Amino acid sequence: MSVTQAEIAEFEEQADRWFAEHKPGNPGFILPETFMEVGTDQQFEFLRDWQQKVYENGYVGMSWPKEYGGLGMDQVFQDIATKAMAKHRVPFLPNTIGLNWAGPLILAMGSEEEKRQYIKGILSAEDIWCQGFSEPDHGSDLGSAQCKAVKDGDEYVINGSKIWTSLGSYAKYMILIARTSTDGPNKYAGLSFFLAPMQAAGIEPRPIKKLTGEYGFCQTFFHDARIPASCMIGKEGEGWKVAMATLMFERGAVGGQAGGLSMMDLSIDDIVELARRAKRNGKPAIEDPHVREQLVDLITEARGNSYMSARTKVPALATDWPDAVSMSGKLRATELKRRMCQFAISLQGANGARYVSSEAVDGGLWQRSYLNAFSGTIGGGTSQIQHNIIGERVLGLPKS
Repeated sequence: MSVTQAEIAEFEEQADRWFAEHKPGNPGFILPETFMEVGTDQQFEFLRDWQQKVYENGYVGMSWPKEYGGLGMDQVFQDIATKAMAKHRVPFLPNTIGLNWAGPLILAMGSEEEKRQYIKGILSAEDIWCQGFSEPDHGSDLGSAQCKAVKDGDEYVINGSKIWTSLGSYAKYMILIARTSTDGPNKYAGLSFFLAPMQAAGIEPRPIKKLTGEYGFCQTFFHDARIPASCMIGKEGEGWKVAMATLMFERGAVGGQAGGLSMMDLSIDDIVELARRAKRNGKPAIEDPHVREQLVDLITEARGNSYMSARTKVPALATDWPDAVSMSGKLRATELKRRMCQFAISLQGANGARYVSSEAVDGGLWQRSYLNAFSGTIGGGTSQIQHNIIGERVLGLPKS
């Protein structure tokens, strides 16, 4: 059934009003910008409570099937709700991997039993998910994963480790790539994909301290950890195919995510406001011609990115390279964020060196955001890997 303009307008007003009225106040402690910076129990509980509240009031998972815990509504309503979250700058929803990667994957490739087992817990944040792809010795070379899974009756025995497992200390499940065989025509043939329970004996996530002094990432160790064979999604040896489908969701190249904010992002408007407060030769920095030129470049890029999804719906603007927008989204967003934060620090002059002192500009927000921005340029495939993907899959350039 088609959605009317009247229904859309009514829901826009409803969502705008709800998020305006229910935006949480200052909790009295630093809130992370993304799930990759959740490093304390206090932060985690606050954010999980918020996601539960958003879900209970029907503003996340709106387009996911009703029989699994969603609302079965048209995607347009979820887009409106997510837009209202951004407008009112409410906290992000912490179960990012579940909402945006694991959930869409299970809906697309999982069994009926898996959909009924996992989807509602993802939406309600009762079940937090983490990702077990990267390994310490292989970085972005996912195909060279050496974490082993050996079949033993109705179980697989896992040995090895994974790195950069955000929320690993809080997760109930992990999307895990492990090597079940060393045979086959190439390194990808022996990989399998698991929806692994993190509470199994022998699984040990160890938090990693970052440049900011905070936590959020873990290295997860597997010591003869036994998980049910039924945790495998797809068939043994087909893990690469499942992983590639997951990465398409992670990079935003394919739709189907549950919606909601995945980060509390600093915007270009925040940069402009900072430029008004910062000083150059005793005057507002925004009056400096060089600063204005740089600001215009950043504003143009940020506005262009914000209109990219709309561009894909105009054939004349998406004919030559139809996959360019979706495939480049992650690269464009993360690199812009890094450069915006770098520029914000440069506006502060000598004060830009202050991060943890009481005299730091905005409490060191920009310095912290800059250091954390590098995680976005690494996770989900480094910027270098993203350039290769665009070159090969969009432009058709040879690997060599």
